Amino acid sequence: MTGSPTPLVVVGDALLDHDLCGRAERLAPDAPVPVVHGTRRSSRPGGAALAACLAAADGRPVTLVTALGADAASDTLRELLADRVALVEVPLEGALSSKTRVLAGDRPLLRLDDGEGRAREAAPGAVAVIADARGVLVADYGRGTADVLREALAHTAAPVVWDPHVRGRPPVPGVRLVTPSAQEARAFARQLDADDEAAGDTAGLRTAARDARTLVWAWRARAVAVTLGERGALLSYGESPLLVPTPAAATGDPCGAGDRFAAAAAGLLADGTLTEAAVQGAVHAATRYVAEGGARAVAVADRQETAAEPVADGDTTADAVRTAARVRAAGGTVVAAGGCFDLLHAGHVALLQAARRAGDCLVVCVNSDASVRRRKGDGRPLVPAADRVRVLRALECVDAVAVFDEDTPERILGELRPHIWAKGGDYARTRLPEQPLVESWGGQVLLLPYLDGRSTTGLARRAALAPAPTEGHTK
Repeated sequence: MTGSPTPLVVVGDALLDHDLCGRAERLAPDAPVPVVHGTRRSSRPGGAALAACLAAADGRPVTLVTALGADAASDTLRELLADRVALVEVPLEGALSSKTRVLAGDRPLLRLDDGEGRAREAAPGAVAVIADARGVLVADYGRGTADVLREALAHTAAPVVWDPHVRGRPPVPGVRLVTPSAQEARAFARQLDADDEAAGDTAGLRTAARDARTLVWAWRARAVAVTLGERGALLSYGESPLLVPTPAAATGDPCGAGDRFAAAAAGLLADGTLTEAAVQGAVHAATRYVAEGGARAVAVADRQETAAEPVADGDTTADAVRTAARVRAAGGTVVAAGGCFDLLHAGHVALLQAARRAGDCLVVCVNSDASVRRRKGDGRPLVPAADRVRVLRALECVDAVAVFDEDTPERILGELRPHIWAKGGDYARTRLPEQPLVESWGGQVLLLPYLDGRSTTGLARRAALAPAPTEGHTK
């Protein structure tokens, strides 16, 4: 394919998602439940809105057709979607559905769901957008948007990818590709055959192949791709299926991986790609999505959130996460480096300049004042976090700065998901505690030369021994 990506219309049920991410290191004294502390709250588009944002991150123009109302959750989602996608609304009856996940690291502990709003009726503007579309993705989350626009979807000339939900209706006949998960395909196949006695292993290839064949014929779809998580996807036209494996193992939060798969497949089919190649591209896109942090890449820190310690120029950590996500979405390499950076000196600058040359952006992870005190003693830091951040951000080689309060930077690295974690060459004989984490998503620890004879401790000692200014002299 050459030229600009084809515009895509995403039709479906938008959700508002919240994540409360923290650490769980003990159980509560009054019940055997984890205590989550040090939480950071972020919000992001969910459902069809997430699929639309992911498609837009591929560089293509995206129009989202969804149901929104006059409730607070709908207003928040409108703000999150601004400047990302064009929005065409149909009326919503009730409050927009939202869900809140409580996570310890990458592991979800609890989910809270609110709002049962449903699309009330079609809107002329939405019908016109679908009629003029050159590519359509239906992200059905069972809340009525696809139902009220079903006639328009049945008559569009554009290639349609339908990502179904067990609470929704079957796809309209003739869609180019349907993309259920293995669990969804199993549930749909059982609905079609009450006597179905297939094995309970929903990830089994034999079961997935049989379910895909059943759905192709029952739904009169041109193809069905059953997604199998880390195993890839199984593509069926109704006969012998094609297994499309993942290019590499990816660990991380899989939330939204199905949306990433469907969005990539729909975009590629709109561009004129053959179905097999579109499914292969979608498998690769979903694998990268999980490896690079999943849905957190489109999250925005809530404005009411405050950092543990004030830093210069607003919430620099949230800005760092957004910077990393933006560079990843453009196919660039994210580099991170970390340290106290108390009394910035030539050794620090040489390290940061070398780190920036290794990729397309550099995020510096800085110990908070409390973290420095635990590591260096009560006399440190000499320079407070707000000033250290301001100085680092003034360097041309630094794109963003994130402050972390823990003794080691694993938590903030889990949010940034850098491709490269750069450290000074003085760590060459030491296995860094964060190395297994960085390698878990395919990242690499990179050691860089360190200038000898430069250290904050040495600078502080020499400054303390310097003679006091004589009378009549100023600093």
